[in-house]
Amino acid sequence: MRLVVFGWGNEARGDDALGPLLLRRIAARQAPEVETVEDYQLQIEHALDLVGFDAALFLDADRAARAPCVFREIRARAGRAPSTHALAPEAVLQVFAEVERCAPPPAFVLGMRGERFGLGEELSARGAEALTAAGGFCEQLLASRSLEHWRRLTSQGPLKPGAA
Repeated sequence: MRLVVFGWGNEARGDDALGPLLLRRIAARQAPEVETVEDYQLQIEHALDLVGFDAALFLDADRAARAPCVFREIRARAGRAPSTHALAPEAVLQVFAEVERCAPPPAFVLGMRGERFGLGEELSARGAEALTAAGGFCEQLLASRSLEHWRRLTSQGPLKPGAA
């Protein structure tokens, strides 16, 4: 399964750095058929980064997460026209569908619980806990690269450290 992994956030804003930090760990593995894309925010141009991939994984901090990590499948979301700034992953999938005139690849979000997002803040203790849990979970995701397995994981609810 050819996989593209997106990680976005701002390292100058505490837990907003979770996406890029985890993405760099994944990139360092140099796993075959895995490409990583890092940015401050998702934009319409990221739809083109989905071309040629069998699946996509989006990594980001999640203020609403009750567990250290949450894993869910997402779909393209129609609605108002996307602006050029700060798109949700579902909107990136929608742009892909409109531009490529076909369904986007299956896509998943791994959200990591964050609580401190102020300018100049450090990674919080909860953010560090979420990053550790997400790192272990991603190792298992990359090892098992099976959509059926990933979909089963989405139905298990909030992730616990070491779960997969």
